[in-house]
Amino acid sequence: MAGGIGTRMNAGIPKQFLLLRGKPMLMHSIKAFNTAYPGITLVLALPPDQFPAWETLCREYQFNVPHTLSAGGKTRFHSVRQALSVIPGEGLVAIHDGVRPLVSTTLIRQAFQTATKLGNCIPVIPLSESIRILKGETSLPVDRNVYRVVQTPQVFRVDMIKKAYEQPWEERFTDDATVAESIGETIHLIPGDPVNLKITHPSDLTVAESLFEKSA
Repeated sequence: MAGGIGTRMNAGIPKQFLLLRGKPMLMHSIKAFNTAYPGITLVLALPPDQFPAWETLCREYQFNVPHTLSAGGKTRFHSVRQALSVIPGEGLVAIHDGVRPLVSTTLIRQAFQTATKLGNCIPVIPLSESIRILKGETSLPVDRNVYRVVQTPQVFRVDMIKKAYEQPWEERFTDDATVAESIGETIHLIPGDPVNLKITHPSDLTVAESLFEKSA
């Protein structure tokens, strides 16, 4: 999924096209899945007006990992639903944020393996900072040990997640797991990876560059 325009990056171009280690970060995300499972079917959801720019980047950086483009919709929900419509048959599908370029092949494989057994799987990480809940004009502390931060890839049986996405969009659908839960699915968790950053702000890109250097 790469449908955002990245307004918080203040970069003037879609954030998924920003360079990380010398190439658009989206290419790192796509390559990770192809490395984890060579020959995996890949569908990239982009706004239609970004198709030409992406195709130009693929030529410029000689990016040859096979993938299919899918037109993104007005929300992430609609983009996922459209992308799912081009996936044939049965099996498992992983839905991943294109701006998580540091996703590891280990995490991808663990998510698929768990979903093979249980039907779905999402990676989560514990909170490392104190949090508070807003109560009108005040706030109260809450136990951070009972909360988890959700990451992607989120992996599901194709038939189940397609059925879940047949329903109308609701504001409470903040990720694919909440869509699946709304039709009665129990969501299964695995430990995520703190390195699996979602690039949202300019500082995130700086951190990602540093992490890439350490792993090189």
